[in-house]
Amino acid sequence: MKQGLELKQTQKLSPLQIQTIKLIELPVQELEQRVRAELESNPVLDDTPDPESSRDDDNEQKDISIDEIKEDEYIPSYKLKVNNWGKDPRPEYNTFSIKQSFTQSLTDQLGFRNLDERQYQIGSFIIGSLDDDGYLRRDIDSLVDDLAFRAGIETDYEEVLSLLHVIQEFEPAGVGARDLRECLLLQLKNCRQTPDVMTAEKILEEEFAEFSNKHFQKIMSRLGISEEELKAAMARIVKLNPAPGGTIDDSYNDQAQQIVPDFILEENDGELSFSMPRFSIPELRVNKKYADLLMDAKGSSERAQKEAATFVKQKLDSAKWFVEALKQRHNTLQKTMQAILDYQHDYFLDGDESNLRPMVLKDIAEITGFDISTISRVVNSKYIETHFGIFPLKYFFSEGMENSEGEEVSTRELKKALQECIDGEDKKKPLTDEQLVVEMEKRGYKVARRTIAKYRGQLNIPLARWRKEL
Repeated sequence: MKQGLELKQTQKLSPLQIQTIKLIELPVQELEQRVRAELESNPVLDDTPDPESSRDDDNEQKDISIDEIKEDEYIPSYKLKVNNWGKDPRPEYNTFSIKQSFTQSLTDQLGFRNLDERQYQIGSFIIGSLDDDGYLRRDIDSLVDDLAFRAGIETDYEEVLSLLHVIQEFEPAGVGARDLRECLLLQLKNCRQTPDVMTAEKILEEEFAEFSNKHFQKIMSRLGISEEELKAAMARIVKLNPAPGGTIDDSYNDQAQQIVPDFILEENDGELSFSMPRFSIPELRVNKKYADLLMDAKGSSERAQKEAATFVKQKLDSAKWFVEALKQRHNTLQKTMQAILDYQHDYFLDGDESNLRPMVLKDIAEITGFDISTISRVVNSKYIETHFGIFPLKYFFSEGMENSEGEEVSTRELKKALQECIDGEDKKKPLTDEQLVVEMEKRGYKVARRTIAKYRGQLNIPLARWRKEL
């Protein structure tokens, strides 16, 4: 077993191994909450400083080290595991997702409208049917059926549509749209009706297909507008928000939570190191009254004393396992981060993506001696703060391929080169995927067209015809 973490499938996990695996998965914020919860639930654990030895007040609570209590003198641990170890609940957060906050915002606006109870219920049902981006992607007839079956409200197409139109007047502009065209038009109708806005509305209403395919000459010809008028209208359209639901800011949602890095990179004259701030394992002590209770129970025939001793022994075992798991977590994270830092040393000096080497979980597993699953748990949900930004550890892992000189380069480097090709293209005649293959080969990267299409999609870069500009 590697560092107490790599297990064969036939082996049964010990409480310590279960604790360690769970703690390794936690980012620093959740870990701190987990430690606080453990301190509150286990009276044996104590994170207060070592009390001064000069304190002689017998009535004052004192601490002793756990190691002073020898577990083999008492109840065998296997007798205490029946109900002692189960599935621990992960820390719960009083958070709201974008969906909840967005729904609540619209529901609040619905309450300000002069609606009767029936209309309010239908409106609320429509709001609850919106996607997170603010669109209604279900047809009206389906909503009519659902209202009858799920809410017991008999309605019809016209009534639901009329209430949808009410919701489409809410903030943010564009909410309740059934497609992109309607979303953009709803936003334009909220703008001051200047010539560029009216031209933009006409383009979306009459020439949306040509607009989507960027057939600018056809638009100008059909609408009888000049190139300057088209540019002004296009400039207005590109400022609109295609996903109005995402504009609701909710500081309580998981995505908006502040990221607390688990590691901080430090660079000093080319020497790299890192620290693990904001958390330190507390010195574990045992409350003396519980230790005395356990010691006094030795050899006792009284049932109550034995039950009390059993309870204390359970808490002692739990405390020991928890603290040891914390130590193993710290050592595992530290060793893994050091391996990543050494492997990607040149990249971490200045953040130049061209220096990011191809690296997979297996590479770090072989360096550290940990199992691949352990590395995966370490990498998941962990962040490092560098002098060029904050990054998830997963960012540094990527597959690789050889360049024209036979050197292995990371997919991230290839994506960067592809982005540079597209950034430097003539936007009036953007490069097709086939032309990008040629451009990449000129830079020393032999990449197939399907790979270009794959990377382009991952970079959220549209096809050539969608990148065309006037």
